[in-house]
Amino acid sequence: MRLLIIGPSLDTLGGQSIQAARLIERLRYEPSLSVDFLPINPRLPGFLNQLQKIKYVRTVVTSIAYIASLLLRVYKYDVLHVFSASYFSFVLAPTPAILIGKLYRRRVLLNYHSGEADDHLSRWRSAVSTIRLVDAIVVPSDYLVRVFKDFGLNSEAIYNLIDTSKWKFRDRVPLRPVFLSNRNLETLYGVDRVLRAFALIQKRIPEATLAIVGDGSQRRALESLAAELGLTNTIFKGQIQPDLMPDAYDAADIYLNGSEIDNQPLSLLESFACGLPIVTTDAGGIPYTVSDMHTGMVVSRGDYEGLADRVFRLLNEPELARKMIDEGRRECLKYSWEAVRGSWLKIYWTLGDFAHNAESLSPSTASESNVVTR
Repeated sequence: MRLLIIGPSLDTLGGQSIQAARLIERLRYEPSLSVDFLPINPRLPGFLNQLQKIKYVRTVVTSIAYIASLLLRVYKYDVLHVFSASYFSFVLAPTPAILIGKLYRRRVLLNYHSGEADDHLSRWRSAVSTIRLVDAIVVPSDYLVRVFKDFGLNSEAIYNLIDTSKWKFRDRVPLRPVFLSNRNLETLYGVDRVLRAFALIQKRIPEATLAIVGDGSQRRALESLAAELGLTNTIFKGQIQPDLMPDAYDAADIYLNGSEIDNQPLSLLESFACGLPIVTTDAGGIPYTVSDMHTGMVVSRGDYEGLADRVFRLLNEPELARKMIDEGRRECLKYSWEAVRGSWLKIYWTLGDFAHNAESLSPSTASESNVVTR
């Protein structure tokens, strides 16, 4: 079966590109599949590459190149696996792939990852109509299954994939006051809450340290907030290449997350894998991933004082910390390739078998024979 995965360029630092790269790496060992990749943000040759450096012009040029690539390549494949975020990104990336896939009568799997799905589908009703065109919807969490169901859309949860072999598990008990935050520096991820919680922690533990990994539009504002709070031992490290991330996790003893809107952050799964205890807010799908007092500490969104209080409890109760670390390590087995492989292959072959059978049917008969509930 011929499978085309469509998503952010594999050299882009981000959750979707990481998931696409990990999936492609595993699927290429499946003898029954022929797997290719088409980036939504292709690199352009020569002077066109220079145009990509100009804001707005970059969007236009890249979109034209992307749509041209779809028109030239989609017809060669049986199934399209389309990665998707929300809002304007949904219009620019998955929408052309869905429409061109349907133009060529190819089977389309929408792999939606955004924790902003509820707001996106509420405010952009055209997105719901577009999603109804696809043949299958896969989301990485049971939380998004519930959100999509609220809009009359059936979806299947196949969890995000992590490679546990690349994460060094370390026994951290007793814990040191060495903290890590690894999120894009955008408002919805609540890194300001992390800084405010750390200010409370540092009042009681002056030697505590915090590494902020990631970049984004809020970086200057967050650096200003750190200065305003008088934080010391706080380092903004910017983006780190994926192959260097295990060392960043290994250097820390507690992971802090202050999300306001979220789905299933890869950073929490990676924390499970390396034995890094988690203190997080309950935004979006996080309670579906982190169970309070079992695999981590969970407080209400915006409650930075609660984040700090839970940190103090972790530091003061080593047996509780060890229990959560052990349960988190077992939890991360759900996100291994061995755990998700069968689900991916089943849905590909369900779509692929129908695609082959549909070639011998008339367009009207093929549409009436849809085997995947949408």
